[in-house]
Amino acid sequence: MTDDESAREPSLSLRSTEADETASSVSLADREYAIYRCTDCNNVVLTMQDCDGGMTCHDEPMERVEECALDIRPPDVRQVLLDAFGLPKAGLDVCLCVIGEGPLSPSELAERLEYDETTVRQYLNELVEFGLLQKSQLNRESGGFVNVYHSIDLDEMREETLVGFYAWAGEAASLIEEANLTKEDYRDGEYEDGLNEVFWERFEAREDS
Repeated sequence: MTDDESAREPSLSLRSTEADETASSVSLADREYAIYRCTDCNNVVLTMQDCDGGMTCHDEPMERVEECALDIRPPDVRQVLLDAFGLPKAGLDVCLCVIGEGPLSPSELAERLEYDETTVRQYLNELVEFGLLQKSQLNRESGGFVNVYHSIDLDEMREETLVGFYAWAGEAASLIEEANLTKEDYRDGEYEDGLNEVFWERFEAREDS
């Protein structure tokens, strides 16, 4: 068997085996967020706010989703930040240090975190681009100035990070919807290859374009 063929072989994990034996759903009743679905169309809404009276779709009340049939694995904060923002632990460390102890210069951050200063500067630039930190200039007593970084307003940061994550989640939702349409298209069409081959080839082509 070639490496390419072996890569296509399905792998069984303890998690997937257990899921087959004991299919379970996840209760959403006690979550910090709420999910609502429309009973007349496919609209689904996620909210972090306690919506008094619920949500509506085309002026009709939406149904709150109390259970998820899929056994969703709880996300790890590092993985969420990496996937959604491209921000690994080192970048988060830089951000948290500035929020807690700023304003700080890149050299001061590097000393506190014991990171290479070049790495610190890279993450600082990204965090400023994300809108999570601000950069300003501090005059030196000996003359000249130094760049220092400080946090934006925490309420503003909360809103910006949630908007950024929802945008990422929207992109993920669009991919899922496209995947469902691909399966529907395959079912209604005539293909020589199996759905598994058509499915992955289509999305590989999408990523390359």
